[in-house]
Amino acid sequence: MTVLVDPPLWPRHGRMWAHLVSDTSLDELHAFASRAGLPRRGFDLDHYDVPDERLDELVALGAVPVSAGELIRRLRASGLRVPARERGGRPHA
Repeated sequence: MTVLVDPPLWPRHGRMWAHLVSDTSLDELHAFASRAGLPRRGFDLDHYDVPDERLDELVALGAVPVSAGELIRRLRASGLRVPARERGGRPHA
């Protein structure tokens, strides 16, 4: 059971964003996000969007930093990945 976070590489709303995922379950992801005080509105089907200034705090709480490629590989392997075609065509983590 691991919660993963990738580097903040995605610009939006005047800041950079990272993605927080679980490689085990959405329940684990939501529980971690709740402990970290992340708003549920940051959840996007299979991940939370996280502003770059929260990264160190998430790692201190136990999130494992990985590359964006590793995050996607592990999310796909978990079976939790929601493909772009199911996101209404929006590409995202």
